[in-house]
Amino acid sequence: MNIPLTPVRFLRYAQQQFPQTTAIVCKGARYTYGQFADRAARLAGALRKAGVKPGDRVAFMSLNCHRLLEAYYGVLEAGAVLLPLNIRLSPQEQSFILNDSGATILFVETEFLPIVDSFRASVPSLKSIVLLDGEPNQNWLAPQNYDAMLAAAEPYQPDITTFDENALAELFYTSGTSANPKGVMLSHRNIYLHALYTCLSFNPSIDMVHLHTIPLFHANGWGAAHFVTQLGGKHVMLQKFDAAEIFRLIETERVTGLGVVPIMALALIHCPQREKHDLSSLDRISIGGAASSPTLVRELEQKLGCLCFSGYGLTETSPTLSTSVSKPGSEWEGEQKFKGQAMTGYAIPGAEMRVVDANDVDVPHDGKTMGEIIARSDGVMAGYWNQPEATAEVMRGGWFHTGDMATIDENDYLLVVDRKKDIIVSGGENVSSLEVEKVLAAHPAIYEVAVIPVPDSKWGELPKALVVLKPGAQATEAEILEFCRSQIAHYKAPRSVEFFESLPKTGTGKVLKKELRKKYWHGQDTIRPERVGN
Repeated sequence: MNIPLTPVRFLRYAQQQFPQTTAIVCKGARYTYGQFADRAARLAGALRKAGVKPGDRVAFMSLNCHRLLEAYYGVLEAGAVLLPLNIRLSPQEQSFILNDSGATILFVETEFLPIVDSFRASVPSLKSIVLLDGEPNQNWLAPQNYDAMLAAAEPYQPDITTFDENALAELFYTSGTSANPKGVMLSHRNIYLHALYTCLSFNPSIDMVHLHTIPLFHANGWGAAHFVTQLGGKHVMLQKFDAAEIFRLIETERVTGLGVVPIMALALIHCPQREKHDLSSLDRISIGGAASSPTLVRELEQKLGCLCFSGYGLTETSPTLSTSVSKPGSEWEGEQKFKGQAMTGYAIPGAEMRVVDANDVDVPHDGKTMGEIIARSDGVMAGYWNQPEATAEVMRGGWFHTGDMATIDENDYLLVVDRKKDIIVSGGENVSSLEVEKVLAAHPAIYEVAVIPVPDSKWGELPKALVVLKPGAQATEAEILEFCRSQIAHYKAPRSVEFFESLPKTGTGKVLKKELRKKYWHGQDTIRPERVGN
């Protein structure tokens, strides 16, 4: 028989098998899987009662909390499409996404009411705005808040065989750092199979405790909403990133795993509260969202006492495509271990990855030749919302073209070297900004670094290092340049260094190189049109 592949089955299973097991810990409140499933079913009933129809887009503007996690199942139970919004976007960007998606209902936390008030008149598709927490005190809000809606609703759990596994389940928007955000359409089947493949790849224990350190609207955050639930694991919700609070939760909830982006990892390493807590339950930490470095992996393992590895994926791939955990029978030793675990890694089960040249021909597996990563898997999106031409362009030849440049070695391990648009072309030679950044990240005084191209009359472009020093640390430009030149070819090394208090970042922690480049390319005749953006 064929039962539709939908993530709704994960919570249905956990409700049946683990009804009294703690499912969610959120700001002191605790919910069992029986309660989690009941609330998700009541959300589905409330949405139907409010007139939400199958295929309608239901938006959430929320920090990590149990209500947003409930939406990952309740919205789908109602036959609707979940649209988690990046809370760090500007009102103009939020308005664009809501208009582009045609969302009919928006759930919002009190903290974000001023933002919503500033753009709500420009989003005519919104029929209702519901407060997630607190009491509605604005006449433009629905009279009942989220919890009151659930209390007044009948649970709704349709027959699982009525689901269409190819129907749209979740709609996530790309960061839009170089153009308007694009809506990534993920089907029930995409999400279901991605969760299964993630479990096959990482083999988490059935008593896992996952700390949601990354926002659920972020590619590295939402995957855990599914694979933890299908195993009956415990979700520990963290509203905002706070290193000291993370260490407290690891100790009190006996957290076994969490995910971070590199800037979060740095904060954990340098947090003075770390040594005051028992972190012995921690089994693994995954780093994603941006390129890691062997130095960062080594420091995380040494300071937090657990396995640390990198992974790779995109919003368009549900998200995970690869992992850098060593393959069975090829365990690394010494520094090679940290170098390997900082790599992009090899494809997880269910995914295929290639590195190809401009004609989509595979490059040599020599660990040196650069090409673009293309991939196919059951987790690759159905396409971009209302953008068939953009979809056809990235999905040409039956493979998703990522726009990330990488090398691949004889063991099929990939290493991302840069985004296409961030490759520095100096005197005809390609320079990977990520390679240079990894070298500089090993300098004992450097906390954070970005390498960008700056114009040069002779070479066209030259690498420049933008550096944030560790608190209390000192280093000169000459020292940093010499440190870099001692480890890589001189043509790759930066010719100049500029010191910053901090580097601008996107809402998901990526350094905004596009913004950093503007200062140096302003007024230039050449604006690098083929690589403008981030």
